[in-house]
Amino acid sequence: MDYAAAKSTMCRQCGRYFAPSAPKPGLKLQTREPEPVAQEVSGFPKLGGLWSKPRTRVVACFECKRKHEVSDASMSTNCPGCSAHIDLRDYKITTSFSRSIRTRGEVHLTPRGDLSSTSVICRSALLEGKLRGNVQCEESATINFVGKLPGRLVANYVCVERKADVQCFRRVRVNNIDIKGRMSGEIIATGAVNIHKTGVLEGDVTAKSITIDKGGIFSGQLVIGHAGLTQAELLPQETAATAPARENALPAAAAQPLPAT
Repeated sequence: MDYAAAKSTMCRQCGRYFAPSAPKPGLKLQTREPEPVAQEVSGFPKLGGLWSKPRTRVVACFECKRKHEVSDASMSTNCPGCSAHIDLRDYKITTSFSRSIRTRGEVHLTPRGDLSSTSVICRSALLEGKLRGNVQCEESATINFVGKLPGRLVANYVCVERKADVQCFRRVRVNNIDIKGRMSGEIIATGAVNIHKTGVLEGDVTAKSITIDKGGIFSGQLVIGHAGLTQAELLPQETAATAPARENALPAAAAQPLPAT
């Protein structure tokens, strides 16, 4: 192949010059087809497709409790039922902070942070600094500081880390709790209380079950199972009012839990 207006050209095989002319009708030019390049088969495109898919999660409205699906990258949304605003941001507190927080994101109180909000509602919390307010977590709360907790703590799951030494002045309401450090206060758990081998718990406990590993320490009153006589607040009012007369006739001393150490 060569330029159509060329007056002469050079043979690519023998190097001689000649005048180019169109090929005869009976001749066919043979062209070399490029060899196919072997493509390396890799799984990265498939993984890239998975990574590119938007991730979502389910959040509940603060007002009507309706749940709907939102993107992980969203900073806020509106409830499709009542049109209420829902904050989805994560908060990291490194200095003094006194405003109330109500978010479906995470709250991280750093060791230098000072959280004095009257109310903190979040999905999960990591508490490492000074806390002087009430905390309510939809999922979990991790305590990893030495100090006092004057406010209420409500969470589905609470973990007291090994280096923690916390004193709770108000009741801690949880579903399950793991104690790996030192904690003092009253715990009301609808599930299990687990005291690990490095854990120390001082205070009254009302729970469905308790587990104390070898080396763990517990000191206080313990109520396991149905606590209709000692913790009437956990049951509906009608249940407490319709208690059998035979149990009500028992002496007051028999209704009190025995101290366990």
